[in-house]
Amino acid sequence: MTQAELRLCSLLLREHFGEIVEKVGNSLLRTGPRPLRLLVGDTGLLPDQVKKALCVLLQHGLARHEARPRGPVEYEARRGRVLRLLRYPRYIYTAKALYGDAGELLVEELLLHGLLPMSSAVARVAERLADSLADGKSVDFSEVSDTFVRLADTHFIQRCPGAQQHPETAEEKDLYLVPRLALVGKGKRRRSCDEEEEGQHPAKRQRHEGGRAEPPPDDGIYWQVNAERFHQHFRDQALVSAVASRMDQTGSEVVRTMLRMSEVTTASGASHTQPLSSNEIFRSLPAGYNIGKQVLDQYLALLADDPLEFVGKSGDSGGGTYTVNLHKALGSLATATLESVVEERFGSRCARIFRLLLRKKHLEQKQVEDFAMIPAKEAKDMLYRMLSENLVSLQEIPKTPDHAPSRTFYLYTVNVAAAARTLLHRCYKSVANLMERRQHEMQENKRLLDKSQRVEAILASMQATGAEAAQLHEVEEMITGPERQQLESLKRNVNKMDASENQVDETIFVLESFIESTLRRP
Repeated sequence: MTQAELRLCSLLLREHFGEIVEKVGNSLLRTGPRPLRLLVGDTGLLPDQVKKALCVLLQHGLARHEARPRGPVEYEARRGRVLRLLRYPRYIYTAKALYGDAGELLVEELLLHGLLPMSSAVARVAERLADSLADGKSVDFSEVSDTFVRLADTHFIQRCPGAQQHPETAEEKDLYLVPRLALVGKGKRRRSCDEEEEGQHPAKRQRHEGGRAEPPPDDGIYWQVNAERFHQHFRDQALVSAVASRMDQTGSEVVRTMLRMSEVTTASGASHTQPLSSNEIFRSLPAGYNIGKQVLDQYLALLADDPLEFVGKSGDSGGGTYTVNLHKALGSLATATLESVVEERFGSRCARIFRLLLRKKHLEQKQVEDFAMIPAKEAKDMLYRMLSENLVSLQEIPKTPDHAPSRTFYLYTVNVAAAARTLLHRCYKSVANLMERRQHEMQENKRLLDKSQRVEAILASMQATGAEAAQLHEVEEMITGPERQQLESLKRNVNKMDASENQVDETIFVLESFIESTLRRP
């Protein structure tokens, strides 16, 4: 694990769970699997604090434990899962785009708690939706429950395997099986402490009254967000956008239809989608898309003949069968990302050399100068700059066994996988820098932010009690003009940094997907 990854993981754990969880997580990431006793010694925390931190990490799937026949239980951090914390806003935004407010809040609740029973998640979301509505309105549990079922049917959420069951050994169909629950009730708007107590969950109310709480009907069946399915959706969106920019909107819609037809049947690590016939694709096109069968066949033929090979023809039955070549598509996306980075950092001439090496595979320095039509001195300088950044590599081919420089060919080439790893490492550093800068900005303006929050709380309570406009204006003036400007400037800067983090994460996702795809390829 690189220092950049360790630093980013530490920052993510601190931001989401606080310093104690960060210390325990950091210790596990640095040292590998460890028993509780060594963790307590390494972190300098109390045993109870370490146990609670481990509970948090385990509940959110950021660590795992393994019981050994002899010796203590060992705990291990899951680096990939910790880095996914960076992608949580994208998961929530995607759920909102696909399934509306209920979908957004369901995914948010599951990410917030790590895992929840269906009954608890539905009740929480119904209450939150009711809070956002006008007075007197409520949200029926069945509305939220329907969205929950749709999320499970499309595999965006899944059951957590039982304590004795390993995730890989669980039957796939059982992971998305929603229990039949008669969830009756409405989420009501909470107005005051008294009313909140009246509208409490029955189990909580019984506990307050000293009675024994009834277990929920789905007790022991917990649900979690299926990050792999979200990643599959992000990958499909990236492929559709790439086809739209290379061809046109109709071509991208054909690819989108193919991906949608095979999204649940294709495994997350597959190199190709399931073969689909031209007739099946035609029948599955969106209703408002008026293109004939002949036009569809022409688009499929164009896609299959395209040099990028996003779509491949795998047979002639049913008007021709086609698949989306996911491995090659991810390779093209990663290559385009590398080209863009080279152009931004080193200029258009360097990008020309980089594209030339990608096309010709291996070239000597003299050949690079001739093909790229760049003077020898400039070409040499550009090649060495890219070589020092590990974006291009140099391969020696000796004519004789003694490897004498005068009798050796020196060929420049681009190892896309190695260049992608270098860029990925830089991306991790960039996100960590952005997070540290954002935290610094917030800390520098902590007093002003606290004051702003206090004023907003006073205004909210005064509005609730029906205060006059003059009184509200007087409270608003507690924040002076310069302070207001400072707050606006801080808000703009923080928003820019948040947007930058999301943009860098998009690049990280493309590079990680490509690297994983090359590792899985036989």
